[in-house]
Amino acid sequence: MIQNNFMPEGWDNVVSTLDNSNINEIINNQTTLQGIVTDCDDDFNLHIDLGNYQGVMPRSEVEGINLQRNGLPKTNLCTGKVNKFVQFKVKDVGNNGIAILSRKAVQSEALDWVKKDLKVGDIVTGIVKRVESYGVFIEIGGGVVGLAHIEDLSVARIKSAFERVSIGQKLEVMVKSIDKESGKIVLSYKELLGTWEENADKFNVGQRTTGIVRETEKHKNGIFIELLPNLVGMAEYVDGLEYGQEVNVYIKRIDYERRKVKLLVV
Repeated sequence: MIQNNFMPEGWDNVVSTLDNSNINEIINNQTTLQGIVTDCDDDFNLHIDLGNYQGVMPRSEVEGINLQRNGLPKTNLCTGKVNKFVQFKVKDVGNNGIAILSRKAVQSEALDWVKKDLKVGDIVTGIVKRVESYGVFIEIGGGVVGLAHIEDLSVARIKSAFERVSIGQKLEVMVKSIDKESGKIVLSYKELLGTWEENADKFNVGQRTTGIVRETEKHKNGIFIELLPNLVGMAEYVDGLEYGQEVNVYIKRIDYERRKVKLLVV
């Protein structure tokens, strides 16, 4: 089941506008809107163009999760939003035509969704926000971010998460675990890359194809070669191969019972 309660910021690239025909309805219904930050002023307030209205998001309304001891987000979090999509609710509109916006209100609503409705095993939409050596931070909606550890990006072992994803990439992920108290979420990507059987069905015994070397040290059983992110075969060891190298292979055997693929480097 795919949850679509909250979409990540920038998922659909739609920029919201305000005018006299919809402003009251949007405020009363607390509708979530989206826009691109055009500026961060000296007080670290964000400015967003909403068409007929100019939107201002006070620093105190930029973030509701990662806060300093003074209750405000770090200044670099504010400056880092320039030229990026953010989601928000309209709190009020002054006589000067300036709309006061709150991203924190969207986050609060999203966290409530996480704690009450989101379940382990749910599949959610996400956008890659940050890549580290140990995994990938993925926003799943409303500014809420989960972590996919590097071992959960594919069955094939990889040295860098960049071998699977890129910053800004849109993808679907499975919820692996949720801490309902803290709101921390662990995600997994490899479940969305197909089962072993589904991947193995794309190949035939006797077929020649290409694979990627995923081990360079001599192993008693051979060397692991990735055919697809969720399908790894084993070939007899060959000297001189390097991690990440693309090689030509011949498929000698596909064992569905033991879930093994036997290869020959050619």
